[in-house]
Amino acid sequence: MATKFSKETYLYWYELMLLLRRFEEKTGQLYGMQKIRGFCHLYIGQEAVAAGCMTATNPEDKFITAYRDHALAIAKGVTPKSCMAELYGKATGCSKGKGGSMHFFGVEQGFFGGHGIVGGQIGPGAGLAFAERYKGTNNVVLCFFGDGAARQGMLHEAFNMAMLWKLPVVFICENNNYAMGTSVARTSNVLDIYKFGDAYEMPSDSVDGMSPEEVHNAVLRAVNRAREKNGPTLLEIKTYRYKGHSMSDPSKYRTKEELEEYKQRDPIDHVLKILKDDFKIADADIDAIEERVKAQVEESVQFAEESPWPSDDELLKDVYVQADYPFIVD
Repeated sequence: MATKFSKETYLYWYELMLLLRRFEEKTGQLYGMQKIRGFCHLYIGQEAVAAGCMTATNPEDKFITAYRDHALAIAKGVTPKSCMAELYGKATGCSKGKGGSMHFFGVEQGFFGGHGIVGGQIGPGAGLAFAERYKGTNNVVLCFFGDGAARQGMLHEAFNMAMLWKLPVVFICENNNYAMGTSVARTSNVLDIYKFGDAYEMPSDSVDGMSPEEVHNAVLRAVNRAREKNGPTLLEIKTYRYKGHSMSDPSKYRTKEELEEYKQRDPIDHVLKILKDDFKIADADIDAIEERVKAQVEESVQFAEESPWPSDDELLKDVYVQADYPFIVD
């Protein structure tokens, strides 16, 4: 690996990924209990992507993603309490209980959704980067989308403008092999999604998404390029989800052998092994992390259970914005 990572980095990765895993596991359990309803897409298996992106970026950088958004929101700093409350539809949720699983939001933390329309976030991702360039900041936008969204026309329009204006955006395709239940091979003869960048002369690369180290290195290179005013990058981060596309997906389109093969490369197990073998972290220290994570998840559930429902007068709030000037001028 190009970068030698510290014990502190591995500890950070382990605790973050474990929190994301336990939060999603609890979410799945609560969904089965009908505490959480509607659409719900879990991130289990993809945690190394979130972990590597966090250590390669600054707090001021912006994230925007699709509807598999719980983990990236928490990684970016949206609290597990407000995330769980949102899943419950409570007023204390990160979107006031009106967005649900697919529409988490945290402007203060630099997390701009959570978007339910397939590929719908790609254009706004480029727009956020345009805003950063317009304001003269040194911030970068990470725009996440899935392999299914890579076939949307929005992607090509955004790529064209992002390259034309050299916008500070990193386009990240989290390729978990399946767009819902449809494999990448059934949607296009171009199986290497990172090659889409070639049409726009956009720097692009394929990344092992089961390794937080590889994700960090690739994202850091892309982020540095953007900060140096050299424009966007496309990263195809090859990852895998251990659960179905959504809670209603029985995953009959893949074999048990395929799933087990990827579970042998679990990113959390990988980081834990390095902590124990290379850094000699004691079992007691690992246990303390696990207890801390368990407590956070339990507190988030208690917070959601005890939080109030949105009041009726919230129904039309945040739908329309009163403009300071008329949009139509005679």
